[in-house]
Amino acid sequence: MKIDSLEQLRTLYPTAKERAVKKQLPALDIHCRRYIELSPFVVLASSSTAGSMDASPRGGAPGFVKVRDDKTLLIPDAPGNNRLDTLENIVGTGKLGLFFMVPGVDETLRVNGTARLSTEASLLGLFSAEKRQPRLLIEVSVSEAYLHCAKALMRSKLWDPASLVERSVLPTMGQMIHSQIGIDAPAESQEEMRARYAADL
Repeated sequence: MKIDSLEQLRTLYPTAKERAVKKQLPALDIHCRRYIELSPFVVLASSSTAGSMDASPRGGAPGFVKVRDDKTLLIPDAPGNNRLDTLENIVGTGKLGLFFMVPGVDETLRVNGTARLSTEASLLGLFSAEKRQPRLLIEVSVSEAYLHCAKALMRSKLWDPASLVERSVLPTMGQMIHSQIGIDAPAESQEEMRARYAADL
């Protein structure tokens, strides 16, 4: 049976418990701020004005996303593939969802809000110690923040060393892309790719 109404959906699930509802905060508290300070990884979720969805990973040293105050986050834009999916979506809709992770910690942090792109010199100066000075920043105005329970990461055993997969179980990135788009040229090896990436981090 297709579920196409909220009423049908709620017949399958009980009402959310009080704790799950009340944990959603309108701003970053001391625990959210500390989590972000420890996080080297965040996924940015956005959509275009036409409704196309995108989820883009961003990484850096722990705390690379800076907490300016309880309602504001600054995310430096590091060099990438220049598709600019996330940045174009922000220009189009001004909305962004963030999913922070800390290695070894099963709980995660979700932050939702509005976003804008900025080249303001005083803000870029906050990232002067970075290896690569960002061209622009994503400035996020927080509207919702909440810690997410550990169940998903516990089920996946994401941080368990025994869950690590040998890279060799998949073709190299170069081989996969060559296969997907039909490039008739030698595929870049995994070692060559990592060396190229390392020079551009």
